[in-house]
Amino acid sequence: GTPGVGKTTLGKELASRTGLSYVNVGDLAKEGELYEGFDEEYNCPILDEDRVVDELEARMSEGGVIVDYHGCDFFPERWFHIVFVLRTDNSCLYDRLQSRGYVGKKLQDNIQCEIFQTLYEEAVLSYKKEIVHQLPSNTPEDLERNLDQIMQWVEQWMKDNN
Repeated sequence: GTPGVGKTTLGKELASRTGLSYVNVGDLAKEGELYEGFDEEYNCPILDEDRVVDELEARMSEGGVIVDYHGCDFFPERWFHIVFVLRTDNSCLYDRLQSRGYVGKKLQDNIQCEIFQTLYEEAVLSYKKEIVHQLPSNTPEDLERNLDQIMQWVEQWMKDNN
């Protein structure tokens, strides 16, 4: 999902409830300096996607990992059994991004990304359509519903595959 939709909140809470491990790709990149430059226009480092994949390969092959990142088109399809794309109403997202200090082009481009469903479409093009699911992420109630829904899916997957 777009920055600000609640991926990290959901991912961390899901990891604590399921016992699965949690990886925030932005944090992983920062710790390992997995960058290939700096984007002056957006004032942020440019992720070295190949190095991120290399860094994660062993953990992902073991399974049981929740991956938190806004994009997904560079991750190998074999890594995921299910993909959730969080969606947030623009007025809500605008406030969240503004409170993070997003301004100008960076703010506008992220809002447009959400309007045009860019990351959902990327996920559908990158993985089998039937494993990609959109979840609303506007309120604390949405968060709880999403956690309950994903927990049910994890429990069912465990029964079916163990």
